[in-house]
Amino acid sequence: MDDLRRLINGYQVSQAIHVAATLGVADLLADGARSSDELAQATGSHAPTLYRLLRALAAVGVLHEAPGQSFSLAPLGEQLREDHPQSLRGWAAFVGRRYYWNAWASLGDSVRTGGNAFRLQNGMDIWSYRAEHPDENAIFDRAMQSLTATTNRALLDAYEFGRFGTVVDVGGGNGTLLAMLLAEHPAMRGILFDQPHVVENAVAVLRPVADRCTVEQGSFFDAVPQGGDAYILKAIIHDWEDEDAIAILRVVRRSVDEHALLLVLEQLVGVPNEDPPAKFSDLNMLVAPGGRERTEEEFEALLSVAGFRLEGITQSAAGPVVLAAAPA
Repeated sequence: MDDLRRLINGYQVSQAIHVAATLGVADLLADGARSSDELAQATGSHAPTLYRLLRALAAVGVLHEAPGQSFSLAPLGEQLREDHPQSLRGWAAFVGRRYYWNAWASLGDSVRTGGNAFRLQNGMDIWSYRAEHPDENAIFDRAMQSLTATTNRALLDAYEFGRFGTVVDVGGGNGTLLAMLLAEHPAMRGILFDQPHVVENAVAVLRPVADRCTVEQGSFFDAVPQGGDAYILKAIIHDWEDEDAIAILRVVRRSVDEHALLLVLEQLVGVPNEDPPAKFSDLNMLVAPGGRERTEEEFEALLSVAGFRLEGITQSAAGPVVLAAAPA
């Protein structure tokens, strides 16, 4: 019963961590323990109420409480620091945002209707919403950057990207992955492609490799840049249902010549009774962007319809795979 109760009440822990991440509590504890009153003053919080939050987080192993209402970071909480190499602060600060939280609250509506919870609740898709709310889009970008540091490293270690002369990162966001690729492979050139309100945040990220990188703006439903030896779609296809996913792949196919490869970087849905990360990510796709996670067979079918032939799958240590596809 205790295990089930812990799962049922998981949302309470998630929201508590979100609030602590938003306040920057872990960064304030980076140099050592501080009292709850000191933390309240530094964060502009109500001291008695902040103490209640901190002691709850200490009870689940994120913080450690000492006598005198003094708190320090437990090992688990270190990743909430902004400067941690595997920081999850950006993701924690995002998941509790009211518009995103409310989409999950409407999961039942999605299950009953098959529709996207965010669209059912807001009358628009989540991409349009973020385009209209630049502040939320910036928080989302930081969340993605937070999540991808470890994942990108694992993908670069698993797959030989260095054999490509020019890489086009389609829907590449603020350029985090492309910047890592170019830094690691000095002979490589890159093209970052995404919507205008997205790539405007890429300038600082790409500055160290700006001499070998260009930024192009547009929609991958219309056209993508030509001239690449490899086209990367990282965490793009899972945002869309099959009809839209095929449309994106077909647009990319028009730019991929016979010597180039398409590299789809996604996680695969595993066998029954296992793989909770991919299967709960699939529910996240259902309620927020409106897409789905897929099995190997489902990806192979999508690629075939769009004019590609799946040539191989490379597993990374962090979970996601590289699906390499050539023009059929």
